[in-house]
Amino acid sequence: MDGTIAGDGAGPRTMTPKTKNVILASGDSVAIDAIAAKLMGFEPLEIPYIRMCNERGLGIGDPSKIEIAGDTEAMSKSWNFKVKQSLVIWGDQMVRRGPLCFLEKIILHSPLVVGAPIASNIYHDWLWYPIRGKRIVRDFMGTEWGKLFQTYATGVKTVISKQKV
Repeated sequence: MDGTIAGDGAGPRTMTPKTKNVILASGDSVAIDAIAAKLMGFEPLEIPYIRMCNERGLGIGDPSKIEIAGDTEAMSKSWNFKVKQSLVIWGDQMVRRGPLCFLEKIILHSPLVVGAPIASNIYHDWLWYPIRGKRIVRDFMGTEWGKLFQTYATGVKTVISKQKV
């Protein structure tokens, strides 16, 4: 799991990138999610899918039962991330489980469903990005990872040659 840059807040499109420089590896996908959740400051067994997988024996979701190898000091810290909800997710939840649920079939199970991604793109590209996102991207570009990103060539094809050994 690449945690070199971790997203805090309402993701995935409106998150704030935070440089954490952590790489996690495990043969247990539940355990890796539990440790990532713990690092972000959440209680893994309070996250429904981690708790469910742990209870069903699909992996280990309890961090106290997971052996950590490597930088154990870094793994014991909390990044204090916060759960946030973007306007798009809030609207989706209002239709799926909130007071607008009576409109779910009309909005999400009919030809009108094509309006959801259009509304999402309008919100993210025309409202959120110009008002808030540009600053977040600018700040990120000043980081070590942002500077590296800026050195990447654009539009260049990578050629991989196969050589006989």
